[in-house]
Amino acid sequence: MSYQHILIAIDLTEECHPVVQRALALADSTGAKAALVHIIEPMAMAFGGDVPMDLSLLQQQQFDQARERLQKIAAQYPQLASEQQQLAYGQPRQELHRLATELGSDLIVVGSHGRHGLALLLGSTANDVLHGAPCDVLAIRLKKQN
Repeated sequence: MSYQHILIAIDLTEECHPVVQRALALADSTGAKAALVHIIEPMAMAFGGDVPMDLSLLQQQQFDQARERLQKIAAQYPQLASEQQQLAYGQPRQELHRLATELGSDLIVVGSHGRHGLALLLGSTANDVLHGAPCDVLAIRLKKQN
């Protein structure tokens, strides 16, 4: 059974290119559709949800910058039309699971640094996405930057 719809989750850094390239190669080889997604975590989450000021202007700037960066990355891959690019606000795991279900994705592709020990305890998006995913999850190993 081959994949029909691949959701490619990226973090908008230069490290995301191997993730996009591998996912698109898989999509090409199986004839699957692909969609590129970036999840923006609300600033209030970084402060534990208790922020004594209005962050709406900063969040709009964050959204605008993310949209511009997503479009710039996607422009390097002609097979990704604008309707195949998604931005969402929220907790990455929940939003990726929601989008995968909404779009009918049968594979989520994420990048993974392969952290272990204390770094793993502090959080890994790839590991977080795996638990409770509505479909298969493929973690692309990213090389460490020196």
